[in-house]
Amino acid sequence: MSAQVSSIDELKTTPWSGGKSPFNVEYGKMMMWFFLLSDAFTFSSLLIAYGALRFSAHTWPMADLIFQSVPGMIDHGAPLVFVGIMTFILILSSVTMVLAVEAGHRNAKKEVVWWMIATVIGGFMFLGCQALEWSHLHHEGFWWGSIPHELGEYFKSEKDISAVSTQQFANLFFTITGFHGFHVFSGVVINIIITINVLAGTYEKRGSYLMIEKVGLYWHFVDLVWVFVFTFFYLV
Repeated sequence: MSAQVSSIDELKTTPWSGGKSPFNVEYGKMMMWFFLLSDAFTFSSLLIAYGALRFSAHTWPMADLIFQSVPGMIDHGAPLVFVGIMTFILILSSVTMVLAVEAGHRNAKKEVVWWMIATVIGGFMFLGCQALEWSHLHHEGFWWGSIPHELGEYFKSEKDISAVSTQQFANLFFTITGFHGFHVFSGVVINIIITINVLAGTYEKRGSYLMIEKVGLYWHFVDLVWVFVFTFFYLV
């Protein structure tokens, strides 16, 4: 005689019942989304603080007058060219990450390796460019708690010069771009570890390259944040 199962004990199989995840999202991927959401709040707080100071100030140093150089090549007269190159490199590395994820879906191990290596190279190139930019600005006199003695060249007119606004700009620029740079460096390290695992056949044995997709989410997030950092500091 078979035991009867009450309706309350039956496994629910409808999309919105407790027997099955309504979104059917893998646990690790969902946790990555939660982490990225919390990180987005952190970056948002920093950028909102910058925006509040920027638009409450009567004057503010002009980005196209500060970022005029291409370190090692041009000292002045090339506004925003170098940061444009940096942005292109980072966006290109996002494209190579997309290609790595796509190759993972096809279980194409060699392609995954090559696209991951390309992504790592792009990350290192961006960090190298950022180091050059920081070095140049430091040479000009900008740093945490420090600004150049002569500020006239960074403002539209002499009457607009403000040491307070310039110092606020410098402090927030190095803090926010440094925080973003730390994320890029962390992403590069993680990508290197994942690439080593791919070479070792870890994900091939599992039969899934889902880990590539997870780190891809992080890398795309870092690239997206840079778009906002670029807009706030270099364009607005």
